[in-house]
Amino acid sequence: MAQAKADARKRGTLPGQGKKKARVPAVGRMPGRGGDPRRFGVAIRDLLADRGWEQRAAVGGVFGNWPGIVGPVLAEHTRPERFEDGELVIAADSPTWATQVRSLAAQLVRRLNQELGQGTVKRVKVVGPATGPRRTGGWRVR
Repeated sequence: MAQAKADARKRGTLPGQGKKKARVPAVGRMPGRGGDPRRFGVAIRDLLADRGWEQRAAVGGVFGNWPGIVGPVLAEHTRPERFEDGELVIAADSPTWATQVRSLAAQLVRRLNQELGQGTVKRVKVVGPATGPRRTGGWRVR
C-alpha cells in the first residue's frame, strides 16, 4: 500500500483518483456560468446590459423618483413628461412655475446627469399648462 501511494505521488495523483479528465462544457449552458444560480440583481443588470436597456431603466428610475431628485416643492408643481434624444421634457402646472423651472434648467441637467451618467441629459425643455386657442373677436387688440 505504501508503495502504491509513493507511485501515485510520483505521477502527481492521489491514490484512488487516477487521471483527471478534461471537463467538457455541457451544450446549451451559458459560458462562465457553470450552471449555478445567480443573484437576482446581477441577472437583471446583465439582462439590461445585453439588451441595451440600461439608459431606459435609469430614465424610468428618474421618472419614478422625481420628488427625490428635484425636491418635494418642485415635484409638487412639475412632472417629467418624456425623454428623447437627450432632451427631457418637463411639464409645469402654471406659467409661473414653468418660468421658474426654465431658470433652473442648467442645474437640473447637472443633477440628472449625476443620477444617470454624464452626457445622458443634454437639454431640459419646460412646457407650461396647455391652454386652448385664443378667441378672436372685437375686443382683441391688434
